[in-house]
Amino acid sequence: MNIFQLKCFLGVVDTMHFGRAAQAMNMLPASLGRQIKILESQFETRLFHRTTRNVALTAVGSAILDDARRLVAQADALEDKIRAIRNADKPVLRVGAIDSASVGLMPQLLQFLRTEQPGIEVQLFEQKTIHLLPKLLSGSLDIAFCRPPDIRDPRINFRTLFYETAVVALPADHPLAEREEILIEDLADIPLIVPDRRSRPHSHDLTMKLFMDAGLTARVAQIAEEKHTIVNLVATGTGLAIVPRWTVRISTPGVRFLPLSIPPGATRSKLILAAAWTRGTRDPQRDILLDILVRNLQAIEDSA
Repeated sequence: MNIFQLKCFLGVVDTMHFGRAAQAMNMLPASLGRQIKILESQFETRLFHRTTRNVALTAVGSAILDDARRLVAQADALEDKIRAIRNADKPVLRVGAIDSASVGLMPQLLQFLRTEQPGIEVQLFEQKTIHLLPKLLSGSLDIAFCRPPDIRDPRINFRTLFYETAVVALPADHPLAEREEILIEDLADIPLIVPDRRSRPHSHDLTMKLFMDAGLTARVAQIAEEKHTIVNLVATGTGLAIVPRWTVRISTPGVRFLPLSIPPGATRSKLILAAAWTRGTRDPQRDILLDILVRNLQAIEDSA
């Protein structure tokens, strides 16, 4: 006798029909009937009265019914307990990432992690920096890849990984689309699509600072929040946009991405991507992830 055979027995009891019980258990009726016959052979007695029209429990079947339910419930509880213990031994590493990191960093980092540490399970959450940092402090995240704010919370460690370069998204039929690269001066008086500063201060300030350094004023035609929305607005001819280089991976018909020529020393023209975690916490899995990241950072940065 085994638990599966008892589950087959209970399946027939609950439906009083071999065909419906087999369907509920995702089995063939013949396979279910065979398991019942094996169980009856081991007990050396019939458990069901079977006719072409109905099924009924025998006296023995009725007598063991409660015990069978109890044994199956205990077996299920034991399996759940073992699974919980196993999962506790392999906790999930909760990683937060802004959209830039989700597209430009995480796919490669997770590939390196699976190669070196296949036993570490990662749960990825994509959100903006303003939402990720509170989750670090509350313990909902173990590590986050984000833009460090201008005023940094002393409870959070920030480690700069690399600086993302900017490109210009423009319609493929725009007069500037045939250039090799774009200068800020080329964008003077051209309508621009700019991220909302409340949710994306770094991307918003990037555009404004580049124009300010050039002695120009950005002509904002549209405020948008998500990169996909910005690129789609570019495709409709609403305006041009200065975006992180990873945005090139958003394949949108009718949109080209050209390098933006940055004056020497304009460090604010680059977007910092940093790793952040709560200061004073110990997490072996997080440290393994960081070690793998640091060792492979150059390769990741080159293709981000």
